[in-house]
Amino acid sequence: MQRYLIKNISIINEGEIRNSDILFDNERIEKIGIISEFKGAVSEIDGSGKYLIPGIIDDHVHFREPGYSEKGTIYTESKAAVAGGITSYMEMPNTQPPALTQGLLEDKYLLASKNSFANYSFYMGVSNDNLQEVLKTNLKINSVCGVKIFMGSSTGNMLVDNLLTIEEIFKNCELLIATHCEDECLINENLKRVKNRKEHSISIFDHPIIRNEEACYNSSFSAVQLAKKHGARLHILHISTEMELKLFSSILPLKDKRITSEVCVHHLYFTSEDYKVYGNLIKCNPSIKESFNKTALWKGVNDGSLDVIATDHAPHKWDEKQLPYLNAPSGIPLVQYALPMMLECYKNGLISLEMIVNKMCHGPAECFRIRERGFIREGYYGDCVIIDLDQGKQVKKEEILYKCGWSPFINHYFTSVITHTFINGHLVYGNGHWYESKKGARLLFSR
Repeated sequence: MQRYLIKNISIINEGEIRNSDILFDNERIEKIGIISEFKGAVSEIDGSGKYLIPGIIDDHVHFREPGYSEKGTIYTESKAAVAGGITSYMEMPNTQPPALTQGLLEDKYLLASKNSFANYSFYMGVSNDNLQEVLKTNLKINSVCGVKIFMGSSTGNMLVDNLLTIEEIFKNCELLIATHCEDECLINENLKRVKNRKEHSISIFDHPIIRNEEACYNSSFSAVQLAKKHGARLHILHISTEMELKLFSSILPLKDKRITSEVCVHHLYFTSEDYKVYGNLIKCNPSIKESFNKTALWKGVNDGSLDVIATDHAPHKWDEKQLPYLNAPSGIPLVQYALPMMLECYKNGLISLEMIVNKMCHGPAECFRIRERGFIREGYYGDCVIIDLDQGKQVKKEEILYKCGWSPFINHYFTSVITHTFINGHLVYGNGHWYESKKGARLLFSR
């Protein structure tokens, strides 16, 4: 395996920035420090003026395979993720067929072993009637990222509204329980109310009214109460409201928390005002809401109430997104530009570089207890990303790597770029060139 030496680069890691060299060998970080002598052949990269961060760990993606390969595949979406500095991901169970049995779950791992550029894990899915199958996942506590419950907003039999099933999972599941929290009954009431009130057709501007703050808070509150009652390990996904922040605390360090939270890049970047520009392209669940929520979310990121920044990457075909509001699917393709989005927020004074690394690299590793990833440490896997804060680039349609072929950021100019992505010590992406000889690995956990 090829060895790499990066010289004179600024390393952002564990709350500090320091200039150093770093050597990758045999999948691992062999040495960090001033490296003037080494044995054997090595490929040297000049890191002068650039930054090295641990690889991004995205705990929330929808790569659509199997079943929806016209929208995305593990190959296409993981490639886009790597171009965006994401070296590991955790993918959701609402594929077709959904991952509701242990056999179907392992089928996805097999697909990824052959096709994924990045390291991977997959959530076990929950339906109203697969309780015993879900609880078998306890036997895979160190090889599966968690169990996913759609407590609102899903299709088919993935929406779990059987309270007895939910209670039993919170009571008996030993893995992390990740939840999508929106109160479906309240959403339906809101939709009926808007339909009765509107003289004209419903549009995207009604989305944050239909899927409002109360719908999110009510469901999140219920999940937190269940977790406290049973001592479950709960992780609530894509927090989007100021109200929900009342449910979380920064008193304990992340490694000691039993209830944790995730916020997604689009809820930190957009507000409901942006529907005027992007329309259905930024339709997602939970909805992008009024700006006071975004302000509160940034406060939660910086004070430690929110633990992880993720993408909820969810590609849909362009023509689907052009349908009328009620028919257009929810979801945004984001993995290729999530890190540039956050670097833009850094330059706008909303977050520090150290905090970006904390929430996108260290936080997921600690939250899920991922083995030997998420930090730049000697002996850890060589998952690292080089970024250039002084080199900007305009997003061009022909450079979009998602299978769906579009992004809300086409023609947008980002002021920072990802130049290199290393996974397990192997250079996968470098200055626009791809080295596809190795695939990512299955994530393992220490629980």
